[in-house]
Amino acid sequence: MKIVVLLKQTFDTEEKIIVTPAGVDERDAKFVINPYDEYALEEAIRQREQLGGEVIVITCGAERSQEALRTALAIGADEAIRLDSADLSDDSSAVAAALAAVIRPLAPNLLLAGLFAVDSGAGSVALQIAELLHLPHAASAVKVTILSAEELGSLPADGLLSSPTARSAERYALVERDVEGDTETVSIPLPALITAQQGLNEPRYPSLPGIMKAKRKPLRTITAAELIASGELSLESVAPRTTRTQLLPPPPRAAGKRLPGDPAEQAAALVSLLREEAKLL
Repeated sequence: MKIVVLLKQTFDTEEKIIVTPAGVDERDAKFVINPYDEYALEEAIRQREQLGGEVIVITCGAERSQEALRTALAIGADEAIRLDSADLSDDSSAVAAALAAVIRPLAPNLLLAGLFAVDSGAGSVALQIAELLHLPHAASAVKVTILSAEELGSLPADGLLSSPTARSAERYALVERDVEGDTETVSIPLPALITAQQGLNEPRYPSLPGIMKAKRKPLRTITAAELIASGELSLESVAPRTTRTQLLPPPPRAAGKRLPGDPAEQAAALVSLLREEAKLL
C-alpha cells in the first residue's frame, strides 16, 4: 500500500489569534498540524502497520510548514514533500491543481486528508484533488477497513452502500462515515480519497526515537514553476478563480444589558431590542 496524506499547517486555535485588516498577525502565532489532518495521518500509519507499504505526507505552504512535515515524519511517516506556495494564490482550485500534479506520478493506493482546515473552515481542496485524479471518495470517516474483493463479497449487503464499480478492483475501503448525527457504511474501490472526521482514531505523539529518525527521512520541496516546466501542470489550471478582497476582525463585543421589571416587562423589552437594535425581527 502506498498511502499519501495531505497535511496543512494551521494556527493553533487554542492560542490567541490576532486578526488585522492585512490578515492574521503571524509574529506571535503558534502553528500546528491541522487537527483533522492528524486523524488522517494516524489512520495512514495504522493501515501501513497492518498492510505494509509506505506513508508519504504532502503539504502546500511556505518554508515554515516544513516544521509540520518534520513532525509528521517523527510520528511515523516515511517521506515528506512540500509544494512551495510562493508562486500560488490561496485560491482552492489553484492549490488543488498543483497538489494533484504532485500526487499523480506517485500513484497512491489511498489518499487521506482531514475533513476540513480549522483556520479557514474550508474543506474543498482534497475533494477537488479527488475529482482531478478521477478518484472515488468518502468524506467524514469515523472507521476505515481495507478489504480484498473476496472479503468484501462475503459481507452481508444489508445496510451497505456500494460503488457502481465495486467489483472491478482488487482492494476496497469499507468506510463508516458520519452523516449529521448518524452513520452510514459505504464501500469504494481503491485507489480512493477518504477524509477523516474526529473520532476516527486517537493520534499518537512523536517519540524521541521518531524525532531522531525524522532527521534522516527524505523531505523534498517542489515548486509550481518546476511542475509547469515539466508539463505536469498548466498555467491555466493555477489561475485563481476567486480572490479575497477584504479580511475583517469580528466587531468588539458590546456590554451586556440587564432588563428590569417583571417577566412580562422583560419579554416586551427583549422583543423591542431584537426588533429595533439587533434588527432580527
